[in-house]
Amino acid sequence: MVLREYMACMDSQDPDKALEYVEPDFRFLIALPGREVTGRSREDFARYIAGRNAVDRVHHILRSAVDENFETVYGVVTESGEPIGAFHSAAMVSPAGKMARYQAFFTTSFELLDWTA
Repeated sequence: MVLREYMACMDSQDPDKALEYVEPDFRFLIALPGREVTGRSREDFARYIAGRNAVDRVHHILRSAVDENFETVYGVVTESGEPIGAFHSAAMVSPAGKMARYQAFFTTSFELLDWTA
């Protein structure tokens, strides 16, 4: 599952490795509390990665599904081991096995599933 590999890279000490999982014309929307980040290329996504705060962040995937070239995951984000919010992400995967489009929603005010560490 491409989304699992991508998130593992984003949580690692080298989040730039996530760029290996996206197409050159990668289109994305990341909806965060109070703002949205969008882009239309791997370069736009590289700028997003470079602007993220360096913290001990982990995406804990609680559910996932694949339907042909569509993948989706739902989970909880922790920072330094403490839950800070929930996410729901989806991707369209290209024939080359990379993300062509990506959409993520993150909230600090609602959890679809209960989660305990």
